[in-house]
Amino acid sequence: MGRDAGRDDGSTGRGSGGPAPKRIVVGYGFWIFILSDIIMFAAFFAAFAVLKDATAGGPSGMQLFDRRNVGVETVCLLLSSYTCGMASLAMLRKNQLWFHVAMLATAVLGAMFLGLEFKEFADLVSRGAGPSRSAFLSAFFTLVGCHGLHVTCGLLWLLTMMAQVFAKGFRDDILRRTMCFTLFWHALDIVWVGVFTVVYLMGVTT
Repeated sequence: MGRDAGRDDGSTGRGSGGPAPKRIVVGYGFWIFILSDIIMFAAFFAAFAVLKDATAGGPSGMQLFDRRNVGVETVCLLLSSYTCGMASLAMLRKNQLWFHVAMLATAVLGAMFLGLEFKEFADLVSRGAGPSRSAFLSAFFTLVGCHGLHVTCGLLWLLTMMAQVFAKGFRDDILRRTMCFTLFWHALDIVWVGVFTVVYLMGVTT
């Protein structure tokens, strides 16, 4: 983890360059968190794969899911990943105006995604297809709802970073936090691609 680790210093027992920069250490630690989060989602995916046919005589995914609504959700989240990347570029150039514009666009797209997901959940519950209706629906609400909870936390984090950059500028600690946020947001997009494929596309076609 140290700089110039190949040149050992007998007096310190480590590379002569000293420990790794804090940005590298923070990024490494956050990657471990993301991997642990992905393991949790993998368990939810496995549960859904096992329970997707356990409808208990109730409606299946083919009868419940609206692929057009889910397609709009997916477009919103993928576009938010693009605008989040633009915010990262503006951050590297220390351009506050474009950073806030890109982050605001990311927040709006993320909020649209959550609104469409909430509408879908409310529609399913109103049709008697709540999480207690069958094991299939329990697995569905757990997987998709957990992702939605992560997006909600991401939006709160995004707004916090916007406020910190506005108040304190691009300090080193704020840059590290924003870097972690962008990693988190892109990871959520990757997980959603899996949800869209496994839950909605495969669920509807089968």
